[in-house]
Amino acid sequence: MPGTKRFQHVIETPEPGQWELSGYEAAVPITEKSNPLTRDLDKADAEQIVQLLGQCDAEIFQEEGQAMPTYQRLYSESVLTTMVQVAEKVQDMLKEPEEGLVVLSGGGTSGRMAFLMSVSFNQLMKGLGQKPLYTYLIAGGDRSVVASRERTEDSALHGIEELKKVAAGKKRVIVIGISVGLSAPFVAGQMDYCMDNTDVFLPVLVGFNPVSMARNDPIEDWSSTFRQVAERMQKMQEKQEAFVLNPAVGPEGLSGSSRMKGGSATKILLETLLLAAHKTVDRGIATSQRCLLEILRTFERAHQVTYSQSSKIATLMKQVSTSLEKKGRVHLVGWQTLGIIAIMDGVECIHTFGADFRDVRGFLIGDHSDMFNQKAELTNQGPQFSFSQEDFLTSILPSLTDIDTVLFIFTLDDNLKEVLTLVEQVKEKTTNIQALAHSTVGQSLPTALKKLFPSIISITWPLLFFEYEGNFIQKFQRELSTKWILNTVSTGAHVLLGKILQNHMLDLRIGNSKLFWRALAMLQRFSGQSKARCIESLLQSIHFPQPLSDEIRAAPISCHIQIAQEKEQVIPIALLSLLFRCSIPEAQAHLAAAPSVCDAVRSALAGPGRKRSADPLETLQPALQ
Repeated sequence: MPGTKRFQHVIETPEPGQWELSGYEAAVPITEKSNPLTRDLDKADAEQIVQLLGQCDAEIFQEEGQAMPTYQRLYSESVLTTMVQVAEKVQDMLKEPEEGLVVLSGGGTSGRMAFLMSVSFNQLMKGLGQKPLYTYLIAGGDRSVVASRERTEDSALHGIEELKKVAAGKKRVIVIGISVGLSAPFVAGQMDYCMDNTDVFLPVLVGFNPVSMARNDPIEDWSSTFRQVAERMQKMQEKQEAFVLNPAVGPEGLSGSSRMKGGSATKILLETLLLAAHKTVDRGIATSQRCLLEILRTFERAHQVTYSQSSKIATLMKQVSTSLEKKGRVHLVGWQTLGIIAIMDGVECIHTFGADFRDVRGFLIGDHSDMFNQKAELTNQGPQFSFSQEDFLTSILPSLTDIDTVLFIFTLDDNLKEVLTLVEQVKEKTTNIQALAHSTVGQSLPTALKKLFPSIISITWPLLFFEYEGNFIQKFQRELSTKWILNTVSTGAHVLLGKILQNHMLDLRIGNSKLFWRALAMLQRFSGQSKARCIESLLQSIHFPQPLSDEIRAAPISCHIQIAQEKEQVIPIALLSLLFRCSIPEAQAHLAAAPSVCDAVRSALAGPGRKRSADPLETLQPALQ
């Protein structure tokens, strides 16, 4: 309600949503809930999709409801206090950096964010003549930065082994474990290990669910569940021996797609905290909430500036969707760290939408020689792991066609002659080129370059009169803005292709335990049947044509995932089998006869004997116990 906010905001955030009511999809964690704002996302046109996803992103900055404060939020006193405390611990290390280390760690999107932020803060320190203090860990190693390897986050022991390697010989190590849904075993193991070794390690857990909603299923190679680890951290927080930073930011615009809001909120929260630590230590003063709030407002401004370009973002979305519909490719070519954002967006389309790795691909233009831990892991590993300027010129440029789309992403501080040369080369192959160009007030795009693009998303940033660290605020704003635009465009393009039902991606590939549980929740949501019946149907669909034996039913989840990740349409087939109460071959036949997966399911949901008006959400049984 207007007038009840504690802080002054740059943007107007949506009113507290239905998802905050304690009974709303009570069995499902916030990060997996269906966002009421996007309930009809599948019926929206491009302009509406941009508007809806922009509103979902604005929820990051929402304050807790004054009348009904259900969850702590980014601006809650408890969260800001913890951010200040963690910033002070980072400051202590910055004052005495010898034999110290800050490790950012995660799987999938969280690991890629860890990579990006460690690169940024090491750059910041080098610019001040300081020795870099940051490193990153990503489940599956450096290959997971540029390729989709979702299953690697399911091992707690793998996480601990990787942490021991990077921390060897260090006397003080802050480990920031990122798991958006508080669910990744890779991170849980590391946090537990840190709590057992507090003489060296300080664990900080970052995620966006209450601890009561953390994953509570057994971890196959560990003795504690994620929830038990997080609860132990909360107890140790009283003595500042561990910290949990877990504001609610609301459900994703596309249910469970934590690459979107979860990834953005991770970036906002940690860059705010770490930048505040650097800014204040250089001035010899303590970190304060005021310093955090100043930086948070710059991220709110990034939202305002980004979504002021909604109509051009919608135009790009339609172009990308058209290319994909015609079986063309979409190439996102970014300079410096904007190239990392491009790579992330492309990679994440693979597991989010079941896309081929060639469908949407990012490339990084510029030197990346000192970014990776193990550069050798990425050399000569095949086309799936190629992302450099040389890769683009040798393997993409010669085969570009007129149905492909190429988006160039750069700032006006980049080498514009290099941009011009590459654009001219691409334009000989395809006319479907667009630009996302970031400038500061007073800068303008050279006419020769401007003339080459039929459409440019031109984002102009205000001048920031900060000291050296202030330059990084602008860099962080540009990265976040680029991420918001690319996430919105690639998600919206797949919505326009008919891949989404309401706001759910039904036809995802079950590549890890998180996706297994999401699949089960979707089956319950849309069929209204019991958890036991849905598990049975899911396992039948995974293991078909092999009949289900008690041995298969009792197998660990990893065995089911190993088979499921090689199969297509596992979830839709299981759902149709539930809705029609039919066998797997009959469900396959129903699917084959329909124009698309979503059409098959819509028709089954509206079929005889089913209440047309019933919202399947109302029937959701407790799933993720």
